Amino acid sequence: MDTTPKGNRLHIALFGRTNVGKSSLLNYLIGQEIAITSPVAGTTTDVVEKAAELLPLGPVLFLDTAGLDDVSTLAEARLKKTQKIFDRADTILLVTEPGQWTPYESAVLDEAAQRKIPVLIVVNKTDLGAPSTAFLEMLQQKAGRVVALSCLDPVGREKAMELLKRHLIEMAPDDVIETPTLIGDLMPSGGLAVLVVPIDLQAPKGRLILPQVQTIRDALDNDSAALIVKERELASTLACLNRKPDLAVCDSQAILKVSADVPREVPCTTFSILFARQKGNLSVAAAGAAVIETLQPGDRVLIAEACAHHPLQDDIGRIKIPRWLKQYVGGELKIDVAAGRDYPEGIERYRLIIHCGGCMLTRREMLTRLQKAKEASVPVTNYGLAISFTQGVIRRVLSPFPSALLAFDRRIDEIRQGRPGGAGNQG
Repeated sequence: MDTTPKGNRLHIALFGRTNVGKSSLLNYLIGQEIAITSPVAGTTTDVVEKAAELLPLGPVLFLDTAGLDDVSTLAEARLKKTQKIFDRADTILLVTEPGQWTPYESAVLDEAAQRKIPVLIVVNKTDLGAPSTAFLEMLQQKAGRVVALSCLDPVGREKAMELLKRHLIEMAPDDVIETPTLIGDLMPSGGLAVLVVPIDLQAPKGRLILPQVQTIRDALDNDSAALIVKERELASTLACLNRKPDLAVCDSQAILKVSADVPREVPCTTFSILFARQKGNLSVAAAGAAVIETLQPGDRVLIAEACAHHPLQDDIGRIKIPRWLKQYVGGELKIDVAAGRDYPEGIERYRLIIHCGGCMLTRREMLTRLQKAKEASVPVTNYGLAISFTQGVIRRVLSPFPSALLAFDRRIDEIRQGRPGGAGNQG
């Protein structure tokens, strides 16, 4: 967070009249006292910059501005600086109060519209009085996005933050939500990745499936080489090489055999896990995989597929993963399968969501789905992580990703300390 240059951060500007609570909102967003607050109007006399890490967006820069209606000494100079923030803002949080809408707020909306800057209206100070339905509907019509909260309400902070984050994900420019590399950063230039691909019912005749093709292209784009082999030929192929590969990637269903054939010193993972990192947040998915440890017979699990496809005889999402989960738990689970670009209604009833790799989704869509699950307090993991967990090799497949491995270890430790003797063992 500290080393990311300002120019590489999402710039979030806070606008509003004096004393509506812009600085309080900044402290609320960051979770610590950064900006000076006071009931005296005009406390913020210049633009206050604060770099922060706002997951899952990553590094951001908050710009807290002077009040738009500042009438104090030097107000004109301050307001000129405030207006220049429009040149820097990627998104705008326009702060107001219940029932308060003036020409100042309208001026911000007009300027933002001319510059095509997305705006989220934040109605602060709801502790002093809830905004009327008519007022919220009016703001919704003006800006399309509204959140009502109180910066003095620590109990409601988590819920408000999740809603704010969801809006910010949807508002962020495409380059901020840009899809990261698949394997390019896991190997040196000139490196070698061994890709173990199945040729089975799921492989289209004469072609490879999309995740495999994209991984090959990513290796080439990053000046590395990809060696393609089936799992049965993996051991003999590795024996022919005069050097160890830098990375091995396989289909999730073959991870047990592949992890045994690949030397321990060679990082090994799955295509599904690569996409969990590229499309979403691998640390979140890794921590979610640890929740399998807590599943009990009768628990409800959602298998979420991002695309609709014709189910095969031994379909991974509908047949194999449910079978492995039931074997691991030692009893029947209530497993639902939902295909499409959104979750079904009522996801809060699930103990766990197991998501596909999301190769058909944009990163923005996947981050939004993760955010919705978090708002519903439902952990999310991924096909590859769930399979690797039930097969006892999850630490091996997370070895190329230290932060995700740490997230898994922390969550599994918390679970085992809280529930000794959980469902199954992970060595």
